Amino acid sequence: MVEEQITSRGIKDARLIAAIKKIPRHLFVEEALQSQAYTDHPLPIGEKQTISQPYMVALMTEALLLTGKEKILEIGTGSGYQTAILAELCEKVFSIERIRPLAIRARKLLYELGYFNVEIKIFDGTFGWREESPFDAILVTAGSPDIPQPLIDQLAAGGRLVIPVGDAFIQELFRVTKTEAGVKKEDMGGCRFVKLIGEHGWKAE
Repeated sequence: MVEEQITSRGIKDARLIAAIKKIPRHLFVEEALQSQAYTDHPLPIGEKQTISQPYMVALMTEALLLTGKEKILEIGTGSGYQTAILAELCEKVFSIERIRPLAIRARKLLYELGYFNVEIKIFDGTFGWREESPFDAILVTAGSPDIPQPLIDQLAAGGRLVIPVGDAFIQELFRVTKTEAGVKKEDMGGCRFVKLIGEHGWKAE
């Protein structure tokens, strides 16, 4: 998977590549789908949610420019696979999931795999996690109609926020860096994610 789907498409971060090789992605999907776990496309994980394709996980993670000492906020725990990648690459991960069964399942699996530097909260992720802010990096794993202001507010100086922004069907992936002059936005290309549901995202249907 790594050579065909990750490094061949430009991912260069050696620590990230090692984390992808280490983490058993098949454990984060249902048993019936485990044979497809290492193909480069998203898979359903229940509750109308998905586990992102491996390349997109790698692209978004690399865009955070992690060095190993960061405190990270993840919006959308989902299966916990992206959470595990982050836990390998930083000091502490605070992850928010609005869907209780997904949060409980992810927490159990992450602890079984030895990721004790992760805290998971069941909450509306568009509000962020103010009590634990500021964060060195924030990763949003669902598409938003705009960039939630609470997430920008909770970034540390120099912090990076990676988020898909667009309509319900297709988004652009942005890296937002907080600077003394304001925020710098970089467009990293097209993508497609499930909706970011919440007060500062899409309204629940």
